[in-house]
Amino acid sequence: MPDQRILTIQDISCVGQCSLTVALPILSVCGLETCVLPSAVLSTHTAAAFGEYTFRDLTEDIPAIHRHWQKEHIKFDAIYTGYLGSIKQIDYVKAILETMGVPGVKRIVDPAMADNGVLYSGFDLAYVSAMKNLCRLADVILPNVTEACFLTGVPFRTEYDADYISHLLEQLTALGAGTILLTGVSYTPDTTGVIVSENGNVSYYAHRKIAQGCHGTGDVYASAFVGAWMNGYSAYDAAKIAADYTVRCIEVTQGDESHWYGVKFEQVLPELIQMIGPKAG
Repeated sequence: MPDQRILTIQDISCVGQCSLTVALPILSVCGLETCVLPSAVLSTHTAAAFGEYTFRDLTEDIPAIHRHWQKEHIKFDAIYTGYLGSIKQIDYVKAILETMGVPGVKRIVDPAMADNGVLYSGFDLAYVSAMKNLCRLADVILPNVTEACFLTGVPFRTEYDADYISHLLEQLTALGAGTILLTGVSYTPDTTGVIVSENGNVSYYAHRKIAQGCHGTGDVYASAFVGAWMNGYSAYDAAKIAADYTVRCIEVTQGDESHWYGVKFEQVLPELIQMIGPKAG
């Protein structure tokens, strides 16, 4: 497979195993030349147990970086966005998605803005509206159920059936998204999974649900999906690889109470390479 260059745009939490500190190594072991555009730098991620963290907003650096890349004729085979801290950042990132790709660029948007029925701190419905516009540019979006509800206006439920999920997918498709990976879809107490909607075909991959949640697993999942997908796997097969890898990351972290702030994804990177197989690189 020819060498591929991917740009990922999200924040750096220097400690905490999320965002760019997860995306960069995972995409790299998948054989991708990984370039980064930090949207902010935090001393740790925002979990209350870390206490008062430092935060430096890099929003105003983005246009100058964009101009420099254009001057140097730098282009990317794929652009993958994660957590973006403001509407202004979303607007800047839209311009990058529209101008910095090679012909046929793959654009992946993880609309990281909500969970458990509520928006993250600092976000509002105006932010949701801006994120909708970003999703319209994407070839693949990866919302969880909460994010899908905010993007579509469908009321959030903690309990639902297949008809509810089908309606959610219909509304996401109407939004203009291409391939949809709807994560965290759980029909039974002991399982969860991902719905993949691609070209009118809908598939569901269920796996064991581990009760104890872990920080950063959404970033681990999205990055592993992108890495597998860029290696030629179908969206469904890439979603399955990403789910299996994420579960393994949680499994190897369980029992270590001192490692409450993330998952030991590094220890499982050799398994991810094996999952992808000879396509990697």
